Amino acid sequence: MSPREERRAITAGRGRKIRWTLGLLRPYRARIFFMALAVIISTASALAPPYLAGRAIDAGIEADNLTALNVTVALFVIAIAANAVTSWLQTWLVGWIGIRVLQDLREQVFKHVQRMSIGFFNRNRPGTLISRMTNDIEALNQLISEGIVTLFANMLTLVGVVAIMLLLDWRLALVTFAVLPLLLVTSLVFRRYSAGAFRETRERIAEITAHLQETLSGVRVVRAFAQEERHITKMTELNEANRRANMTTVYLNASYFPATELLTAIGTAAILLFGGWQVIEGNIMVGVVISFIGYLQLFFDPIQQLSQLYATYQQGMAALDKIFTLLDTEAEIVDSPEAIDPPPLEGRITFDQVSFSYEDGGPWATRDLSLEVSPGETIALVGSTGAGKSTLAKLITRFHDPQQGRILIDGRPLSDYRQRSLRGQMGIVPQEGFLFSGSIAENIAFGRPEASIEDIAAAADAVGATPFIERLSDGLETEVGERGVQLSSGQRQLVAFARVILAEPRILILDEATSAVDTRTEKVIERALDEVLEGRTAVVIAHRLSTIRRADRIVVLDQGRIIESGSHDELLAAGGRYASLYGSWTSAVS
Repeated sequence: MSPREERRAITAGRGRKIRWTLGLLRPYRARIFFMALAVIISTASALAPPYLAGRAIDAGIEADNLTALNVTVALFVIAIAANAVTSWLQTWLVGWIGIRVLQDLREQVFKHVQRMSIGFFNRNRPGTLISRMTNDIEALNQLISEGIVTLFANMLTLVGVVAIMLLLDWRLALVTFAVLPLLLVTSLVFRRYSAGAFRETRERIAEITAHLQETLSGVRVVRAFAQEERHITKMTELNEANRRANMTTVYLNASYFPATELLTAIGTAAILLFGGWQVIEGNIMVGVVISFIGYLQLFFDPIQQLSQLYATYQQGMAALDKIFTLLDTEAEIVDSPEAIDPPPLEGRITFDQVSFSYEDGGPWATRDLSLEVSPGETIALVGSTGAGKSTLAKLITRFHDPQQGRILIDGRPLSDYRQRSLRGQMGIVPQEGFLFSGSIAENIAFGRPEASIEDIAAAADAVGATPFIERLSDGLETEVGERGVQLSSGQRQLVAFARVILAEPRILILDEATSAVDTRTEKVIERALDEVLEGRTAVVIAHRLSTIRRADRIVVLDQGRIIESGSHDELLAAGGRYASLYGSWTSAVS
């Protein structure tokens, strides 16, 4: 691509983003109309006082005309009052619209993130996504709410001031305009160097947010390995990089805005010198010079504010680039238009020559794997670490789609079903049960929010969670804290089991689900599972011998392939990989 084509593509991309940004304002057209009306009246009333001050001097004071002076002063007061009222209305409407747009934008981004596939979250740090939702959206909101009004108001002011200056005295106006080339050059230099500086600040703050989130989430690991200083050092480095990026913008602002102030002072001096000479010569009246001095500030203020707006624009566009990168990221797994809500599932699972890799061109996590799980059957997946056990569970729930082959539920490909409805009939208990902030009851009812407290209590009792819940001061209403921090790992896992049982899934997946509980609690859960698994299909990933032996069938995986399949006794008699693994397990237990 040639430089010209690249610039054209960048311009087209920016145009699309600006149109999208303006589209956020469309639902609030009525309030925007009244806001624009308030801006017009406010701008017009702000332009009147310098002219009226000049008229008061020429038509009133110099002419010894008290009536003209009184009328002019009355009009002056009316203009100031009108400006105050419309400025209040403008500020209120800008704030109202800005808050609503901020709310809409954050919801839109959050909904988009919620639609993303699991692979997206594996590739993106949570802290970076949080920065998109907070820092970048706030920067974009400043551009939308404050920037557009600033642009509109200052352009009106600038056009009005230029017109009035030309009407008052075209020669004084030309003297004023003589500084414009210098101001234009200064603005172009500021624009050139500020764009990259503001993009850099967005990158640095995102890195700080990501590191902060990661450190707080893993604080126990940090403490356990006494690595506080390491994380503090990393934060210091990121903070220093952020300081340097922001200082670049400070240097630019410190250079640009005093330069415009200097040009304003030069313009004022030129008006005083040339205008005073014209008054002495009798060519113009004193009031005209006074008006020009008043309008001179109104002439340079919009230019300065428009330059400041460019800084806001750069910050907003840098943030918009980040947000658009996020919004332009398409979900890897989407429902086809022909997808249907599945009827009550029987639970037949079929893997048909399935090959899957987490990265394009990367190693295969499963390779040419074929497997049939009958309705109501419980199979145990065993194998060494990295054999592909958890990958199969993720494929069944359609967290990922295979690159080759098909996965079918009840004889239909997973892609024929809507993901949300399909997962509504599946239950997953991972190795570490994740709990949300809230009560134990709320966490158990997560999959069935409409469940009664009696049903919640029954689910807790079914997995043996009732004894520890009753010991808590608030029972089921006990707050678990963020990620369930108020409970032990075993207690969190019991709540996770109760959550799945209450949801009554047709297909149950247990991914090392009992590894975090003690032997006694495991036996309670297994007794409950005997009843829960009745008539349901279950895929169990486990190293516990008791869990494996209870399965109807054991499937042994190695490097993403099935190398053995059969009952516990059959596989032991075969003397293959399972027998070897079983021997290692029994030695470890004894």
